[in-house]
Amino acid sequence: MLIATAAQMREIDRAAIQDRGICSTLLMENAAKAVAEACISLVNRRRGGRAAVFCGPGNNGGDGVAAARFLMEAGLEVRAFLVGKREKMTPDCREMESRLRKAGGALEDFAPDAAFASWCLECDVMVDALFGIGLNTPLWGDPYTAVQMMNTCPVPVVAVDIASGVEADTGRILGVAVEADETVTFTCPKAGHVLGQGGLCCGRLTVADIGIPAGLIRGLDETLRAVGPGDIHLPRRARDSYKGDYGKVYILGGSVGYSGAPVFVARAAVRTGAGLVSLGVPAPLWPIAAAKLDEAMAHPLPSGKEGMLSLEATEETLRRLDTCDVCLIGPGLGRGNGVASVVRHILRSTHLPVVLDADGINALEGHIDVLDARGGSFTVLTPHDGEFVRIGGDLSGGDRLAAARSFAAEHGCALVLKGHRTIAAFPDGTAYINTTGNPGMAKGGSGDVLGGIIISLLGQGLTAREAIPMAVCLHGMAGDLCARELGEYGMTPSDMIERLPLVMKTFERRS
Repeated sequence: MLIATAAQMREIDRAAIQDRGICSTLLMENAAKAVAEACISLVNRRRGGRAAVFCGPGNNGGDGVAAARFLMEAGLEVRAFLVGKREKMTPDCREMESRLRKAGGALEDFAPDAAFASWCLECDVMVDALFGIGLNTPLWGDPYTAVQMMNTCPVPVVAVDIASGVEADTGRILGVAVEADETVTFTCPKAGHVLGQGGLCCGRLTVADIGIPAGLIRGLDETLRAVGPGDIHLPRRARDSYKGDYGKVYILGGSVGYSGAPVFVARAAVRTGAGLVSLGVPAPLWPIAAAKLDEAMAHPLPSGKEGMLSLEATEETLRRLDTCDVCLIGPGLGRGNGVASVVRHILRSTHLPVVLDADGINALEGHIDVLDARGGSFTVLTPHDGEFVRIGGDLSGGDRLAAARSFAAEHGCALVLKGHRTIAAFPDGTAYINTTGNPGMAKGGSGDVLGGIIISLLGQGLTAREAIPMAVCLHGMAGDLCARELGEYGMTPSDMIERLPLVMKTFERRS
């Protein structure tokens, strides 16, 4: 699903009103109707329902004032409050106040006291129509007070367009933000609905069509998308194909004490359709890996006294890579100097697409030039935030999306920045935000499962732009299936691997 920036949405609204001649108040009323419908679904209709609507002086507030009128007409007891100065009300907001008055309602000044708080506590729903997507400074004064009231009253909150206090383009919280149960946004979702703490504040997201012409939306610069199950499109497997058609993938990982990580990668690659999976591990780990794996082919590599790869492993690994299509380096390798040297030598020597995970990424610390020197050889990095910072990623500004895009462009790689709402960024600035997954996946080994899915899809011939966002989404879907069946506490990476076929079966094309 396409994600729009705040600037893009302002331009779309301008074009619809000025260039296409669509009445701005019609768009506002369409938005308000969608908000009112969301509110009505939450109220206690057995007693008629009561709603408090907090409105700013801008057009977001105008949406709220119009929604108050629709809620009144639906039979609810409604009070709308202006949180801001009347002289700052926009013309459309004033028009909606006039229509509210004619319907028998009023836009009251926000004056919180004990009686006001008592009335709010008896509400069935509250509406946050304070700011919308234009906010870029921390909340204070009356808006801050209104947000705190919405957050502390045990009443469901519906946010208009975006929860007030969330920066639309980054998901950052500007001091304090409304913790909405549902957000009704218009035309397109925004990055703040899915990224960072903002994604946690929006609750259930509804995208409402308010009458913006489809041509204006299609004209957007499509560099940012949210990825969910509806974006999964697995190619049909040819009836006359054989194992060599579905990729020869190679995994380099493991050390004494970390035997599970490379095995998870191999099992996930097999379970997501890779044709041939090979796994190179230090010699002491080979009996363990071979015993755990039936479908993947494990083999021993030279190791040192610490049970990690030795420099002598480089030549054998490169020889095996000559017959493969893609490789993944890093899971469980450890952080010895010899291991890092092996990783960097392989990166300099192979032209295969390489996925770097875990200690494969750590090997670039202080040696990012090795990544830059790969030039036309495609590289994917899959760091969590700590690994990302370790190799030079800048998260100091709190904008993970901008940081991921900047790193991918600067170093000519694909970056999968793992975390809540994993971001996949490409060198041209295109980025994909994943919308699947849950906290039960926050366990050692989950990232290894993701690495296996990525190399499997790349090995099967999908382009990087197809394979990487799809892999992240499928990974999250397997986690979500585990959470539903087993619960977030007890689910394991092995459970996710076992459920990958069930998830992928949903998207198989049979004709």
